[in-house]
Amino acid sequence: MSNQTEETEEIKKDVTHSSSDGRKSENFKLNDTETETDDQEKMKSFDWTKYETHLNNEIQRKRKEFEKIYTKTLPYIQELEIYKGVVTHITEKNVIVDIGFKAEGVIPMSEFHKDNFNLEVGNHMEVMVVKIDYKGQCILSYQKAKTLRNWQRINEAYEKGEIILGYVVARTKGGLIVEIFEIECFLPGSHINVKPVRDYDVYVGKTMEVKVVKINQKTKNVVVSHKVLIERDIEEQRKEMISKLDKGQVLEGKIKNILPYGAFVDLGGVDALLHITDMSWPHISHPTEVVQLEQELKFVVLGVDKDKNRVQLGLKQLQPHPWSSLDKNLKVGSKVKGKVSVIADYGAFVEIIPGVEALLHISEMSWSSDLSSPQDFVQIGDELEAIILTIDRQERKMSLSVKQLTTDPWIDIQKKYPVGSKHVGVVRKFTNFGVFLELEKGISGIIYTNDLSWLKKIKHSSEFCNLNDKLEVIVLSSDPKTRRLNLGHKQLTENPWDKYGKIFHVGSIHNGVITNIFDKGATIRLYNKEKEQELEAFSPLRFLEKKDGNIVEKGEKTNFKILEFNKETKKIVVSHTSVYRDKDQKKEQRISRNRKLEKSTLGDIAGLAKLKEQIEKEKK
Repeated sequence: MSNQTEETEEIKKDVTHSSSDGRKSENFKLNDTETETDDQEKMKSFDWTKYETHLNNEIQRKRKEFEKIYTKTLPYIQELEIYKGVVTHITEKNVIVDIGFKAEGVIPMSEFHKDNFNLEVGNHMEVMVVKIDYKGQCILSYQKAKTLRNWQRINEAYEKGEIILGYVVARTKGGLIVEIFEIECFLPGSHINVKPVRDYDVYVGKTMEVKVVKINQKTKNVVVSHKVLIERDIEEQRKEMISKLDKGQVLEGKIKNILPYGAFVDLGGVDALLHITDMSWPHISHPTEVVQLEQELKFVVLGVDKDKNRVQLGLKQLQPHPWSSLDKNLKVGSKVKGKVSVIADYGAFVEIIPGVEALLHISEMSWSSDLSSPQDFVQIGDELEAIILTIDRQERKMSLSVKQLTTDPWIDIQKKYPVGSKHVGVVRKFTNFGVFLELEKGISGIIYTNDLSWLKKIKHSSEFCNLNDKLEVIVLSSDPKTRRLNLGHKQLTENPWDKYGKIFHVGSIHNGVITNIFDKGATIRLYNKEKEQELEAFSPLRFLEKKDGNIVEKGEKTNFKILEFNKETKKIVVSHTSVYRDKDQKKEQRISRNRKLEKSTLGDIAGLAKLKEQIEKEKK
């Protein structure tokens, strides 16, 4: 600092010395007789810029060094940053604050009216540098610094998950406006309490603890919640209560909510699940058959998951098991009656007595082998009689059979339904490959789609008949081992294709009408000589051209020639074009033959004339 002071004093001396020299070079003559006023006027007209340019280089260098030293003593100030300052002067309109810069900053007095700030010289405060003008003067703001600091505090509270005390300013659509750090935040109505809140006005003007749950940095919107704090307290209480629960405990609770799969029970702060299967020993379709909302009952704890804070309750376990009241005389082979309570993919459950169910497997429902699902045999609520196949009282399991109440009808199937015999059956089920026909109870046969009709092209068996229709059939084959009967319907009549082969032989011409046209060709309905509808045929597109060059249109009647006939595949290919082309070819052939005949006749006449002349010459 001593060296800096010495250099400063030296620069000042040099400036004074140079000043006297400059006056001489500019011919300024100051006489003792001139007045002080004249001196001042001349000083004002003095050209300092010109004077500074005449300073010698050494003085310029020392001055620059002095400016660098001075600049280093000034702090680095940046716009829109917050700095600490001290109030140095207060006026009616402005407050002057020193932030350590080369110039003091100015804050409008209006910024302090809102907070009723008690301003005094010497007060310390945080301010924001709004702008530094070209003269180096700072324009400061107390409110902007305060707002930025509050925004930073809210973000910090959000990141750390802190609990903040907020003041409810007003209610708004869908919630409340809560002021935190002088920033208005939104508290949704669904986050006020764990229970639905109907009257928001009761919270206005009160303070409450909240937690920041969402911040939109772009729009500067803040969402807070009070419910999460309540849930946290409830969760802590829940964990503490669950830690004290054990399997087998009997507790009192209230039905809080009912769902199709069960009900939730309030155990006094802890929600537990009562599954529908644990409500009643007999099967029920809905929980409301046993419990109602707000109903208070006793429950037994079936399981406690302390890691996931889950509790499972039982209600039926407090009642004696129905198996204990089951008739002790029941055994394998005993006949029982029951009602179908549940249907599964593999069978049905039959309730023997309330709470005791036995399995009726699909394979034990009927001697018939065409059952694809249990619904083909039974429905829920059906009452039926069955025989006990197995019974285990310790495991509480029982299986039944219905088909074994009757004799197996497939034992003498070949005698009762020999191949070639005719019968009448009822349509029971359609499949992609045919139709199942019930000949009698327990015996069904299948008619494959291609055995339904000689003439119709059937894609699905439902196109030919309906459910519960009666059909006459003939037995084509039988297999007692696989319990299969192969039936036929078209075999009841002769194959008309044998007759059609003689009528619609290759080369024959018949009347027909086009029923459909598509990309590759057309389908034609052919008629015999009596103009009766007979068969459908196919014609490629190139064979539909008429003599005038047009194409035969849909619905148009005309003649067609048989090009191909296959009774095995029921395929007939016809052509209209071939009808008139063949006629033209025959006509040309006939004309050609006549021309040849005429040529040969004339030739014969000329030869005879020559022969006659020769004979006459020989006679002479």
